[in-house]
Amino acid sequence: MIVESRCQSARMESAETKTIEIVVNGQTRRVPPGLNVLTLLKFLAIEASRVAVELNREIVRRPAWETTRIEAGARVEVVWFVGGG
Repeated sequence: MIVESRCQSARMESAETKTIEIVVNGQTRRVPPGLNVLTLLKFLAIEASRVAVELNREIVRRPAWETTRIEAGARVEVVWFVGGG
C-alpha cells in the first residue's frame, strides 16, 4: 500500500513538472512550458483571429505573439471581439 501511494505521488509530481501554472481569464490552468501567446491560444482552442490578449496587465500586439513567452505565474486575459449592432 505504501509503495503504491509513493508511486502515485511520483507520477503526480512528474506530471506537474511537465506543466506550468498560469491564470487565464481568472481561472488557474496548467499548460505545457515553453508556450508563446500564439501557441497558448492554440492549446486553449481559441480562434486567434478575433481576440486581443493581455499578459500581466499589458496588451500584447499581434505581431509579438510568436515571440512573447508565457512563463509560470503569468496572468493572461483573452478578450473576444463580437460583431453586430
